[in-house]
Amino acid sequence: MAKVYVSVGSNIDRERNVERALADLHKAYGELEQSRIYETQAVGFDGDSFYNLVVAFHTDENPQAVAAHLRDIEDAHGRDRSGGKFSSRNMDLDLLLYDDLVLEEEGLHLPRKEILEYAFVLKPLAEIAGDMKHPVTGFKFSATWDQFDPTAQPMWPVED
Repeated sequence: MAKVYVSVGSNIDRERNVERALADLHKAYGELEQSRIYETQAVGFDGDSFYNLVVAFHTDENPQAVAAHLRDIEDAHGRDRSGGKFSSRNMDLDLLLYDDLVLEEEGLHLPRKEILEYAFVLKPLAEIAGDMKHPVTGFKFSATWDQFDPTAQPMWPVED
């Protein structure tokens, strides 16, 4: 079984949509390992703040099937893809890692490049996979986070 890591985000009805995403992922894949939920300002556009987190689970599905399943979950909850990459979204599920697989094909890039670009992806990933090494850089995610400038992309944990 492969261990996969998925980022979960929402800036439209955030609490409800994150809860729905987690429920659907649990139903499809079983037990989830989960980071804390972080609130972050929208990046690349003016919009409401996001809730972001990372989850991990084991699966027998290949990476293409996992990515398709994530897209199906988004679609089932009314994901609108017409706004482009930098736009508000009710649910955003991105496959970040599939074990240590390095894959470049149309529509699927592993590891996902956003891991090294955005605090809202790297910090929660480092929280639950700190000792794991990035399949390309070879650096542990915790060490990569330690080198990241957290002031460039402010974020804060969401309190229960």
